[in-house]
Amino acid sequence: VQLVESGGGLVQAGGSLRLSCATSERTFSSYAMAWFRQAPGKEREFVAAISRNSGRTLYAASVKGRFTISRDFAPYTVYLQMNSLKPEDTAIYYCASTNYALGDTQLWRYDYWGQGTLVTVSS
Repeated sequence: VQLVESGGGLVQAGGSLRLSCATSERTFSSYAMAWFRQAPGKEREFVAAISRNSGRTLYAASVKGRFTISRDFAPYTVYLQMNSLKPEDTAIYYCASTNYALGDTQLWRYDYWGQGTLVTVSS
């Protein structure tokens, strides 16, 4: 299973970024997907998840109302639209997949991970 993130970068507080996670058709059709993040010196934490059929989405309280997770069959990509970014959103963002169809907030549920993409929000 290959997950390839892109879209990170430097943005000012209040700005927006859209992260992408590209994968194969098999992975896209078989797995629920999620985004986690890890800030320097902190543990990896849940950000958002979307179920295999896109019917269920989950968000961390810290990003609810600002971030939106979605998935697109063409071209088998999961997105994280991030608006109203804050300096505390600065982290490496990781895409992950799980065969638990509904998706979950728990890190241990996820079997496959991308290499991460860095998001830096300046104040």
